[in-house]
Amino acid sequence: MSTGKDRLAAILSNKRKEAEAIEGKKGEFRKQALLRNDFRGFRSNLFQPGLVTVIAECKAASPTAGSLVGKYDPVAQAKLYEQGGAGAVSVLTDQEFFKGCLADMKKVREVISLPVLRKDFILTEAQVYESVAAGADAFLLIVAALTDEELKRLYELGKTLQADVLVEVHDLAEMDRALEIDADIIGINNRNLHTFAVDLKTTEELAPEIPSDCLGISESGIRTREDVKTVTAQGIHCLLVGETLMKDGDPANALRQLKA
Repeated sequence: MSTGKDRLAAILSNKRKEAEAIEGKKGEFRKQALLRNDFRGFRSNLFQPGLVTVIAECKAASPTAGSLVGKYDPVAQAKLYEQGGAGAVSVLTDQEFFKGCLADMKKVREVISLPVLRKDFILTEAQVYESVAAGADAFLLIVAALTDEELKRLYELGKTLQADVLVEVHDLAEMDRALEIDADIIGINNRNLHTFAVDLKTTEELAPEIPSDCLGISESGIRTREDVKTVTAQGIHCLLVGETLMKDGDPANALRQLKA
């Protein structure tokens, strides 16, 4: 049985090959990205101090849980999220490990009015241009997957293109690196990327490091109202919730309950 660390290494190895395959289209993606003028404010929609806001995730599968639904319909799911009061929708676009694709994100953005986050393993400038050209209002940068130089360059490129950038951390060293580039959205992933174990204590430990003018997000492992209370007690009022909502037969109501 593979370990969490093996999984992360496998994901990044595969993603580097995917990134290399689109490198030849970088110029074309860049042109399309520079023409975008229809951004929906991801950060501004979610940064509502004192109010619980939720990024609801469309995700077909995960390396740890396998398939999450019998029939994956991201468009129908996203519509239910909007009805349930989500502040933004995240769409998993990794094919190999999460059974998603970029077309899912495009379709979702066409049917809702909320900001949309591209959730993937972004490692190159071509992928950033591709994300923005495809309609992403925000994209994810995982600190653990990037060097300092890559993190800074890709973050600044995203901001230059007018996209919001969610910088994800899961320990204090990674938090320092996110703060070093003045990230204005920091996601604390409660899932340890090396063991894949989930622990809300990660948010408890890292939340005090997030500046007051930065949007802090708690990601993974939020299933109940008690979990929401645990996180908001640390001053984090924005949550990213995926598996819990994907597995619920009434995701709109489940979302309302989490926000209640």
